[in-house]
Amino acid sequence: MLGEALNTLIRSRGWTAPVAVGSVISRWDQLVGDAIAEHCRPETFEDGVVIVNCDSTAWATNLKLMKPKIMDVFEQELGKGIVTEIDIRGPQAPSWKKGRYSVRGRGPRDTYG
Repeated sequence: MLGEALNTLIRSRGWTAPVAVGSVISRWDQLVGDAIAEHCRPETFEDGVVIVNCDSTAWATNLKLMKPKIMDVFEQELGKGIVTEIDIRGPQAPSWKKGRYSVRGRGPRDTYG
């Protein structure tokens, strides 16, 4: 009964989007599971797009493969159309650039040429 009254209040005030944003961020561990949550964290959630940062490229690739299943969970738990896209990002590579000038295509892994 209290949940129904709360849902009515949320809808009548137009708070559905902000509440959904809070739900994705605060319930991330519950929605995706502990194993994924340990390595992948949501950074932002705006306009239906969740940006997720993973601590390794392996986890980013794994999450991309699981994306349809995760979208199904979001639809079941949060409602249809709340999350429209998941933008999955791996760790940021270090910059090898030193100084103001650089030659394109040359870097620490370019040894033949």
